[in-house]
Amino acid sequence: MANKKVVRKVKKKNPNLRLVKNSDSKPEKSRYGQGEKLRFSKKKRMLILSVILLVLLTVLIGGYEYIVHNYTITTVYVEGNVHYTNEEIMEMVMSGRYGHNALFLSMKYRDKGMEDIPFIQTMDVTVEAKDTVRITVYEKALAGYVSYLGRYVYFDKDGIVVETSTEKTAGIPQVTGLQFDHVILHEALPVEDPNIFNEVLKITQQLDRYSMSADRIYFDSEYNVTLLFGEARVALGDSQYIDEKIMKLQYILPELEGKKGTLDMREYSEDTKSYSFEQD
Repeated sequence: MANKKVVRKVKKKNPNLRLVKNSDSKPEKSRYGQGEKLRFSKKKRMLILSVILLVLLTVLIGGYEYIVHNYTITTVYVEGNVHYTNEEIMEMVMSGRYGHNALFLSMKYRDKGMEDIPFIQTMDVTVEAKDTVRITVYEKALAGYVSYLGRYVYFDKDGIVVETSTEKTAGIPQVTGLQFDHVILHEALPVEDPNIFNEVLKITQQLDRYSMSADRIYFDSEYNVTLLFGEARVALGDSQYIDEKIMKLQYILPELEGKKGTLDMREYSEDTKSYSFEQD
C-alpha cells in the first residue's frame, strides 16, 4: 500500500485578526480590591446614618423647645379643697422638673388621679388648654375630730379614723364627751354606741347646709347634744327634731354673736317651737 502524503496547510498570519476571550477566561482585575470596596460602602452607610440622626436630633430639639415654651402653665383652677390651700394643692400636683408644663401633666395624670394624700380621697387633673390646668379635689368625708394624746383624730360617718394630725382643719367640728381608750388608724373609734357617728355627720351636714360651723359638738352621758359657738352654747337635747332645731338656729345664731350663755332648744318641736336664752 502506497504511503499517502499528509499536507498541513498553514494560513498566513492576518494582521487584522484580534483575540477574543471566551467565557471561560479569567476577568480582568479591578483597580480596587474587595476590602477597599467594603470599606467604601461602610463609610457611605455611616455618612447616611449620621445625616439621618442629625436631622432627627434637630427635629427633637426643635420639638422640645416648642413644647417647653408654648405649653407653660400660666393659669390654674383649684376646686373642692378645704384642708389644703390652693398653693399646697398646686405644689403637690405640679412638682418636679416639668411640673409647670401642661403637656407633661396631661400625660402624667391621664386616666388617673392622685391618691394616698392625707385627708384627700383623690385629685383629678384636667388640662383645659396648653397654658391652663384645672385641679379638682375630692376630700374624704370627715364627720368630726376628737383630741387624743396631743393629736387631732379625724373620723368619718362610721367612726373610722381617717387621719391623725397635729394641725386643726377649719370647718370640721371637735366632738367631745365620747369615751374611748385607744385609737387605731383606719379602724373605728371604740365608743359604746357606734350610731353616734352617724348622728355627728348628720349634725355637721345640717350646719353646713345653713352656712353654720360649730366649734364643738358635745355629747353628755345620755347622748344629748350641745353645740358650742364661741362662748354661746346651744342645747339641742336628743336627736328628735334635730333637723328642725338646726334650721331654726340659723335665724337665732346671729343674735347670739358676742354673747355668753345657753340657748335652750331641748323642748323645741314642730308644735311648740319654744326656746329660751339664759345669759351667764
